[in-house]
Amino acid sequence: MAEELDWESLTEATSGAVGALVSTTALYPLDTCKTKFQAEVRSHGQGKYRNLSDVLWEAISKRQYKSLYQGLGTKNLQSFISQFVYFYSYSYLKRFHLKKSGAKSVGTTANLVVAAAAGVCTVLVTQPLDTASSRMQTSAFGKSKGLWETLSEGHWIEAYDGLGISLLLTANPAIQYTVFDQLKQRVLRRQSNTVATENTKSSPASLSAFSAFLLGAISKSVATVLTYPAIRCKVMIQSADIEDGSKKDSQSKRPKTMLGALSSIWKNEGLPGFFKGLNAQIIKTVLSSALLLMIKEKISTLTWISMLALKRFLLASERRVKSH
Repeated sequence: MAEELDWESLTEATSGAVGALVSTTALYPLDTCKTKFQAEVRSHGQGKYRNLSDVLWEAISKRQYKSLYQGLGTKNLQSFISQFVYFYSYSYLKRFHLKKSGAKSVGTTANLVVAAAAGVCTVLVTQPLDTASSRMQTSAFGKSKGLWETLSEGHWIEAYDGLGISLLLTANPAIQYTVFDQLKQRVLRRQSNTVATENTKSSPASLSAFSAFLLGAISKSVATVLTYPAIRCKVMIQSADIEDGSKKDSQSKRPKTMLGALSSIWKNEGLPGFFKGLNAQIIKTVLSSALLLMIKEKISTLTWISMLALKRFLLASERRVKSH
């Protein structure tokens, strides 16, 4: 059984999942402010939040500091599972393609297809957690509910709100990791001290912390700008309904479809509305992605060594069982 496991993919997945936990926790207050800001539709310039700092000030003025972390447990669970599934699928499918094609490296087109396929696998597994975390973040400060209560509020199918857009947004990590991988290969090729030997398999080549952070920031910026209108529509669809007894119109209810979200944005905010919160999204996602990739690169060697030790332990255990 130990021989059958894809240890390299498992190493990639574990490193990515650990990086996701650290980056998500470190930047969560910013993520909460960003999500609440994106979810609000300003009618003809009138809205609760004029900018991202207004969301932060609301939490501070109401002394709801802990509410900036509402939904953190769910978000961490979603981040860990999604990154584990994504990196495992991405690594496995990439090597499967190389094995079948006989090529030495994955081209840009093939890399996009592989990354998109890995993204689809991830979305199908983690969509309910993604929906729940968005609703918890966009709930009024201090009124966020637990994971099970959030998911059980409506019909079970509502846990998959925004699934269509999430599938569309698999283009985001596909673009991000394709750009990152292409840049990474160029950087590693230029490192004169990287010598290919027979022992390279025991310790995969990795970027320096600064290089990984920089390339992660560049790749995520490109992906975010290209897919942002869909990102905002997804947040609006998954957000909690506005609880305001004085408002019974359509503004108090979130749109249910991408067309509904696009129509609401166009009607109330015009063309600039499709990019409302883009700067906050870039700051948060770039920092998060760059931090994730930096951590992943730096712990990949340690994770690889740990996986080799685990593999030897499992093999030894299997031999002992067979001997008896």
